[in-house]
Amino acid sequence: MASITFYGGVGSVTGSKYLLEHNGKRVLVDCGLFQGLKELRLRNWEDPPFVAEHIDAVILTHAHIDHTGFLPRLVNLGYNGPVYTSAATLDLLRILLPDSARLQEEEADYRNRHDLTIHSPALPLYDENDARETLKLIKAVHNDGNSVEIVPGIRASFRVAGHIMGASLVLVELDSREPIRFLFSGDLGHYDQPIVKDPAPPPDCDYLMVESTYGNRLHGDISSADRMARIINDAVLRKGPILIPAFAVGRTQEVLYLLRELEEQKRIPVLPVIVDSPMAAQATQVYNRWHEEHDREYASLLAHKKHPLRTGSMSTASSRDESKKLNDMRGPRIIISASGMLTGGRVLHHAIRVLPDEKATVVFVGYQAAGTTGRHVQDGDREVRIMKHWVPVNCHVEKVEGFSAHADWKGVLRWLEGLHSTPKSVFTTHGEPDAAAAMAQHIRDRFGWNVIVPEFEQRVEL
Repeated sequence: MASITFYGGVGSVTGSKYLLEHNGKRVLVDCGLFQGLKELRLRNWEDPPFVAEHIDAVILTHAHIDHTGFLPRLVNLGYNGPVYTSAATLDLLRILLPDSARLQEEEADYRNRHDLTIHSPALPLYDENDARETLKLIKAVHNDGNSVEIVPGIRASFRVAGHIMGASLVLVELDSREPIRFLFSGDLGHYDQPIVKDPAPPPDCDYLMVESTYGNRLHGDISSADRMARIINDAVLRKGPILIPAFAVGRTQEVLYLLRELEEQKRIPVLPVIVDSPMAAQATQVYNRWHEEHDREYASLLAHKKHPLRTGSMSTASSRDESKKLNDMRGPRIIISASGMLTGGRVLHHAIRVLPDEKATVVFVGYQAAGTTGRHVQDGDREVRIMKHWVPVNCHVEKVEGFSAHADWKGVLRWLEGLHSTPKSVFTTHGEPDAAAAMAQHIRDRFGWNVIVPEFEQRVEL
């Protein structure tokens, strides 16, 4: 008997964890941190509803922390089995997991110093040693569709998902008298975005889990280039700074790519562009290494010895001192810093200065989850709480939807059209409740398939 249980990534866009059980074997697909609303973040501190030592293997669809950030905690709790993911994802996790651990340790230290602890002393969810031990367990596979044995009786194959570098669709095959093929979309990229290839066509399957982040929205008809050019030129006229909160992996690289193009096309002036994120700088190097996942245009630029991710006047703030010096800059400039939802990191220090400034502009280039500071600013709140301070929001607030690394609902339907047979069931996950329900209805309307919107900790027999 086989089953799947949904321990995250349902009812929200974070905390993805899906437990496949088959013939006494347990495989966890994704192992993400919950982010956003406090009620979700508190789940990270609860004992997981499964025993870590009883998991036989873990599969990761891609590197983002909402899909991987709980893994060091799992190791801390006793997991010592293999972790399978694409080679490019492993490369990125060497950056992301230690950084996540440092953030956990810094948060605990901050709470201890400011007497904000519920239990004394405050402890990190995991530390850098847990992250290092986790990296030792990861086994890299190719995003080429060839299957590998995960545990006896369970095989998996990985294909390009187009979301970020290394992101994978994963087909899990369960051996039995009637073999079961379960396809996980992971986070699905949208078509014709720069840098990475389009999503690979979906292999036929019996069960399908598909993301629904934009299940109730479209990215819009206005091009990202047109919108970004207008925003930057307006900000230049105001002579104010531009702050772009952007995830260090994926979004920062896409923003830099577009800014370079706009400069070369003379659609915007050459402004100082500062990437205030050491992790983003490291991730950019990873992006340039994995040639097999580059789209044709990116590969062509590299072949002609051009740096696709470098603007005309660009610098990186590596140290905290370099980051602080940005406060002394005047006039129009673009600061790109993580995190993308204003939930932590260096971007918060910039936000405290930029948000009250009537001449300044904040540009959101990605999804803002419910409960995050970014969502509050995007939704028009006139005041937000950042690091114990109430900060007024007087700046111009803009968003560029086309940057999202997630397919919108029409993009998902386009991808699903590649299936040659009808799955027995489709599960819509990784979406807030309205989005997951809307995506399910779009699939029913278009294909007439059986679609389920799973609930937290729901178990389904396969």
